[in-house]
Order: sequence, then structure tokens, then C-alpha cells
Amino acid sequence: MIPTNFEYFAPATIDEALQLLAQHGEDAKILSGGHSLIPVLKLRLAAPGVVIDIGRIADLKTIKVDGATISIGANATHAEIAANADLKTHCPLLVETAAQIGDQQVRNRGTIGGSLTHADPAADWPATILALDADIVARSSSGTRTIKATDFFLDLMTSAVESDEIVTEIRISKPAQPAAAVYLKVPQSASGFAVVGVAAQLKVANGKCEAASIGVTGLAPKAFRASSVEAALVGKALDDAAISAASAKADAEADDAMEDIHASGDYRRHLARVYAKRAVEAAAAKA
Repeated sequence: MIPTNFEYFAPATIDEALQLLAQHGEDAKILSGGHSLIPVLKLRLAAPGVVIDIGRIADLKTIKVDGATISIGANATHAEIAANADLKTHCPLLVETAAQIGDQQVRNRGTIGGSLTHADPAADWPATILALDADIVARSSSGTRTIKATDFFLDLMTSAVESDEIVTEIRISKPAQPAAAVYLKVPQSASGFAVVGVAAQLKVANGKCEAASIGVTGLAPKAFRASSVEAALVGKALDDAAISAASAKADAEADDAMEDIHASGDYRRHLARVYAKRAVEAAAAKA
């Protein structure tokens, strides 16, 4: 199907993009890599009068590790994140997640900011961003605000980004034990989206779990932190019994489980528990 007609703008700066967004309001849509928006336009699930392409704004493509903070521009592609040497050292969970998104063509064009804003319940980034307790920076013509990852995903295809805002940056504190992390998923065979995906970031000392962050995607209409699993792990020796008992709670925060042609709700709950166990085991082994 062919999209409806729209005006196209390609601003060179974020300020110019925000001016256009303020001018056109809810009739405008932001285009970054295009892998989220263009299919929606072609299916005519959205018919904006204006498309603002921010893909050429160089300031939004930076990846920096500065002191204790990792900063990723919203226009950084999945491929750029997967190949970044600093991230491989300081936060390999980002690299591992990026490398599992779609195929190489998707990774070359798709961006982290676009994926997060789109808030697809089967996307890979939300689980990892939640596990890393990231902050998402959004700007509008009236100012800048920072949104915690736990407050960012609101519902099916709905994020906390307002219609006059653009996500500009993702900020992450360097993990205390960067290697003690993993992202595992059951991919849809055609698209690579997660039927269920689990990201685990641990901090381990003397064989016991001092801190745990578990993000789950694909199970519910929005990605979430599996706080019940986290609470059950902290203070425990990471043996099979403790991990199994904690992972059995992986679906506790999911009031509703999605059902579609790929999996029933019950099967998704089962996968969440199985993959939470596998992810925690793998992260603990790395620790």
C-alpha cells in the first residue's frame, strides 16, 4: 500500500526540528531510521500531514563514555552500537542486544531512539534499557526532561514521549560488573522480533547476588522490570535452586499476556520463566 501524501522536511539541527514540530503539532511525525514509521505509513495506520526526518542531525548520532556515564544519541543505529569498542568494554549488554535486532539491513538503518519511542511490545531494546535502569532524554521547544526507563513504556505502542517532544539521548550509568549481563530471546522466525526476550544485569560478590535488574519484553503489552525476580535474587547464592525459584516469578508483573499467531498468553508466560532462568544463569556465569 502507498502512504497518503505528506510534506517532508529534513532539518539539519535539533532546534530546527523542534521548531517544525512546534509549528505543525500533532499533524507531524518524526522519522529517524524509518523501520518503525514507514511500515505504519504504508499500512495507513498513520496519516500525518508532515514528516520531519531527523536522520541527518549529526549531534544525535554520538556514542560517548564519559566518566561513569554512557551517552547514546537517539540516531545511533543498531549496527553502530553493536560495533562500538567502548560499549563492548563498558556495557556489553548494549552490544549484545543490538547485534540480535532484525537482520543486517535493519541494523544499518534502525535507530535506538526510534525503536524506544515506537514502544513495540516485541522490540528488543526495551528489555535491555530497563535492565540497565537507563534515562531517556526528551526535548521540546519549551525545554528538556529526563524520563526513567521504568516510566517510559506506558502501553501497547505507547511511550511517555509527548507529541511536541523528540528523544535525543539515552543515558546509562556504567554497570559495576559490565560482563555480568546477557540478553536472550525467542525470535519470531520471519522478523526477528522477540516472542519473549529477557535482559539480566547482575552484581555478584562472594558468590551472592548483591543487585539484579531484569527486563522483560514480548510478554505483555509493554516491556517491564521483573521486580519480583530481582527481589528474590538479591542476597541469595546464585545456585540452581535460588535461580529457579526467582525465575518462576518472571511473569508476576504481567497483568495481561499477549496472544497472537506466534504464541498464546500461557506459552509466553512459560517462555518468560524459562528465559529468565537462562538469562540469570548466563549472567551469573559471566560474573
